[in-house]
Amino acid sequence: MRTLITLIIVLFMASQYEAQTQEKKFQISSSLEQIPLWTHTIPDGPGPQGAERITAKGSATNISKPRLIVHQPSHPNGTAILVISGGGYAHIELGKESTPAANWFQSEGVTAFELIYRLPSENWKNNNVPFEDAQRAMRLIRSLANKYNIDVNKIGILGFSAGGHLAGFTAAQHNKKFYKPVDEIDSLSARPDFAGLIYPVISMLPPNDNTHSRKSILGEYPSLSEEAAFSVEKQVNSSMPVTFLAQAMDDPISPVDNSELLYSALKQVNVRAEMHLFQTDGHGWGLGKKGTPTATWPELFKTWVTNNGFWK
Repeated sequence: MRTLITLIIVLFMASQYEAQTQEKKFQISSSLEQIPLWTHTIPDGPGPQGAERITAKGSATNISKPRLIVHQPSHPNGTAILVISGGGYAHIELGKESTPAANWFQSEGVTAFELIYRLPSENWKNNNVPFEDAQRAMRLIRSLANKYNIDVNKIGILGFSAGGHLAGFTAAQHNKKFYKPVDEIDSLSARPDFAGLIYPVISMLPPNDNTHSRKSILGEYPSLSEEAAFSVEKQVNSSMPVTFLAQAMDDPISPVDNSELLYSALKQVNVRAEMHLFQTDGHGWGLGKKGTPTATWPELFKTWVTNNGFWK
């Protein structure tokens, strides 16, 4: 009898653990509106075959339908932001980066648009598809300003890791023609009004030339000129928006030099910037673990955006 009772308890605990594990699996909420970036043919197709794949932790691949996921607050304050996860341009880390961040912005009254962008290695005709999608996303958000009660002069961009590279490059090179205009939306500006780059990949040049992001975009053996062309610090000019940087000094993936290089480049062209360097926490901390230094960055960012006049 005792053995049977023990077995029942073990089975019950196992079923409870399985149920909890199932509950923790990442899913895009069915209640959230999703807006296709491209209303007709997606540029540079055909792209990947089969269904989009999202792991239990929220890492997405096989992206054939680039889109925005809308996190709309009940009382919008007029500010909007495009939120971009990293993943080395090989996958998109929704679960630990863009989704929690977008939820936080929503709770603060900011209308957040989470970007699901195409990945270079997934059967597209060129490696520029993430940049096409980011530019299109900025223009699309601007076109939807009235629908979502957004001030067209208060639309920002925020990216993590490789998403930080994509956000930074979009901010620096918003006028670069990555694709041919397809409709009237493409007559609108792709320039963000402010940018937040969180543990970003910035440079593709030595000694920062060993990231997966560089390989995904440029291949194994790019020239120095190709590396420079996709190094954000080499592409900034005075039209780049005000920029916020946050990074840990022990980051093993994207060394802190990345943020320092961009901060220095922005100072040289008189673009206002604020940089926060944390002693520890490495890479990939998203909103930051509770009780750690990096968990302070969202409030620091909120204060900075407010002080710059983009957040009520």
